[in-house]
Amino acid sequence: MTPRTLYRRLALAEVVTWALLLVGMALKYVTHTTELGVKVFGLVHGVVFIAFCLVTVLLWVNQRWTARDGLLGLLSAVPPFLTVWWEHRLERRGRLDGGWRLGRDGEAPANPAERVVAALLARPMLAVAVGVVAVVGLTGVALLVGPPVGNQG
Repeated sequence: MTPRTLYRRLALAEVVTWALLLVGMALKYVTHTTELGVKVFGLVHGVVFIAFCLVTVLLWVNQRWTARDGLLGLLSAVPPFLTVWWEHRLERRGRLDGGWRLGRDGEAPANPAERVVAALLARPMLAVAVGVVAVVGLTGVALLVGPPVGNQG
């Protein structure tokens, strides 16, 4: 899977889970029918949000994005539906071109962040496992901390 394909799929998944969460919020706060949508879709959206942010950091390093591009990529996950627009913008600017620069038989890493990415890309199954553990761990921390605005009603 290329960096472009991975980022596109996660950007789309982030948009879909945002939409589902907004439906859940409407059911809870507008129609007052159920909280289940917020609980289920909130968790799903949180997992995808974390995955999108982790992949954004991965591509920031692999694609040599500027600090501005990397930070804007992370921020694009916060407002609803912005990740697909951001992914298209990166695509138009050529920031998602090519394969895994630091992958097996790729360029030699030049700094500690690139060494970590290169090590992960050299072992795809390990990279997936590390990604899953990171998403699960960060999701667990988020669940312990609680909702961004606190527990409302």
